[in-house]
Amino acid sequence: MWDAVSRGKSGIGPITKFDPIYHDTKIAGEIKNFDPLAHVSKKELRRLDDFVIYALAAADMVVADSGFTPTGEMAERTGVIIGSAIGGVASIEEQKEILMNSGPGKISPFAIPAILGNLAAGHVSIRYNLKGPIECPAMACAAGAYGIGRAFHAISYGYADAMIAGGVDAAVTPLAVAAFNAMRALSRRNEEPEKASRPFDQNRDGFVIAEGCGLLLLEELDHALERGAKIYAEIAGFASTSDAFHMAAPPPGHEGAARCMKLALQDAGLEVQDVDYINAHGTSTPLNDLYELQAIKSVFGEYAPRVAVSSTKSVMGHLLGGAGGVEAVIAVKALQEGFIPPTINLECPEPELADLNLVPHQGYKKDLKVVMSNSFGFGGANAVLVFKRFQG
Repeated sequence: MWDAVSRGKSGIGPITKFDPIYHDTKIAGEIKNFDPLAHVSKKELRRLDDFVIYALAAADMVVADSGFTPTGEMAERTGVIIGSAIGGVASIEEQKEILMNSGPGKISPFAIPAILGNLAAGHVSIRYNLKGPIECPAMACAAGAYGIGRAFHAISYGYADAMIAGGVDAAVTPLAVAAFNAMRALSRRNEEPEKASRPFDQNRDGFVIAEGCGLLLLEELDHALERGAKIYAEIAGFASTSDAFHMAAPPPGHEGAARCMKLALQDAGLEVQDVDYINAHGTSTPLNDLYELQAIKSVFGEYAPRVAVSSTKSVMGHLLGGAGGVEAVIAVKALQEGFIPPTINLECPEPELADLNLVPHQGYKKDLKVVMSNSFGFGGANAVLVFKRFQG
């Protein structure tokens, strides 16, 4: 994923998970070359929705990479927070079809566990015997970032010593695509899928729906050092706010997002001039992109042109509740690698944003110390994370 994001290699292509012949949008960011049986049994594969399977796969990778398998009292001090915008929407569609065609007697007894949004966190906690705090923030497209922020504060306030946290969604489904089409939220650039997600570009026509999961292991510093953990970065700040404006649209200037960025920096004890790179929410929708950048300009003021801002949704599409989790991983990788990933497909920036460094087409090396990751969602939900390079 990082290799593709850093090179600006698009993962957008034709929808293959269902036949979109009657849909206006026929493209998505689907997970490719994924073998679910590497992470779940054949029995689980039949019973679990993809969003749960993706979360289990990501958790397996987290545990393998970190070497962290808590037991005893530590298991009681380790929790799971995995946000999701839509949960098991594919299973809802499947069971509704069975109900209509075959009657209520044919509904699966595993339907409800497949549908419930908190079952991603639930299955991860069961698999790894994690008995600490467990949550599923249903914060729309801010869910993943909100989950990581909640986990950060759970450790900071002493409720846990370690947390697996992030977000997941698997909403490349007939209903979800049709519903977002009905809102005119999705790109219809079906003939050029790799060019369809174009944040900040004047010719953007909506976001590209995608699927996936991004998780981090957050750990109290002394505990991590004691066990010799490989530390990628320090999470330094988190904030969440509400626009209190509209169910789907941000307000002009995006005051809620601006306030959220300020509060996250305050939580981290940092100033605007400390930030080197912002991984923007940058959905490729007309209102979000413009208003988010207006918010960045209002917060960062005269320093704004010196901060690199890019949207990696240009490469991956929009993972809904999974976006903030994956983008947090990207923020951490940017710090680790000292590399700012690009915004691809940015050919005609909005004129009033011409003074900003939106990293068009190609990323570049830079010594990074502080990275911010923005996530905003329907209902006016805003979540901002701040990461620092770990100094040892």
